[in-house]
Amino acid sequence: MDKLAVVFGGSGFLGRQVVRALCRDGWRVRVAVRRPHQAIELRVEGDVGQVQLVQTNIRSQLSVAQAVEGAQIVINLVGVLVETGRQKFSSLHAIGAESIAKAAAAAGANQMIHVSAIGADEQSQSSYARSKGKGERLVREAFPRATILRPSVLFGPGDGLFERFAGLARMAPIVPVPGADTKMQPVYVGDVTKAVMAAVDNTDTTAKTYELGGPEILTLGQIVAFTVEQIDRRRVILPVPDFFARILGFIGEMLGMVPFVKPFLTRDQVILLGADNVVADDALGLSDLGLTSLETVQAIVPSTLVRFRRYGQFHEKRTA
Repeated sequence: MDKLAVVFGGSGFLGRQVVRALCRDGWRVRVAVRRPHQAIELRVEGDVGQVQLVQTNIRSQLSVAQAVEGAQIVINLVGVLVETGRQKFSSLHAIGAESIAKAAAAAGANQMIHVSAIGADEQSQSSYARSKGKGERLVREAFPRATILRPSVLFGPGDGLFERFAGLARMAPIVPVPGADTKMQPVYVGDVTKAVMAAVDNTDTTAKTYELGGPEILTLGQIVAFTVEQIDRRRVILPVPDFFARILGFIGEMLGMVPFVKPFLTRDQVILLGADNVVADDALGLSDLGLTSLETVQAIVPSTLVRFRRYGQFHEKRTA
């Protein structure tokens, strides 16, 4: 195992699967995380000594440089949907991404894979989308050969989409849905992992950008309706106009100031929901990475939502 891959954000939803896939492919994996003790379970994803956890703060260039030392491939999966404390969109998605790209270039890495998001745009009204767009530009400037992957919303066990709405529907008789008509192209986290690995194994992907979307396009309203159906809860799905959505976003941000409370919605997320999140017609996609057999929402999500049903795995769905 002489080949070394360094993964930033390896303890996240996508990162854990990428670390596992790299181990299966025979890589030594160095996982750069802020809090190694919270990612200790990653060490059992490979053989003894195959996974190394290193404490890294991507806001510190020295810390990042030490993390990538000796790496053949550097993978950046860092991303947050909500700003907390010093974890700001600009410092993580833009400045942090630039630090990683510069360090990868200085360390002589053969390749860098940067995971961004569909909708990344420096001109966007959304702070999240602006920071993602700026991050892509800075990565390209620092490491021109970087492969950039832009997934749509991810789904799978432990996701923040279907399970988020399932948790809300379990508690509330009315489920408010801002941006109910917004189109999304949910993509299975396992398929995005395969895309990352395809980029690892294929140098033809260098200096290219790929948009990753699943096999079907759904509105957010359809996603919520499917979720409620799968957990067998009778709920009113209430589309929320933009004005009231912004008020909900403000309330969510206020609640997010309470320690250990995650905001259910922010004003920036409301802005994001104002634009469709689907693969552009002229974009390179999963098929260009050799991935054509993609998992569907219907095949994966029902089993992940079992715990939200009234009697869990023993629940019998009502027929009327």
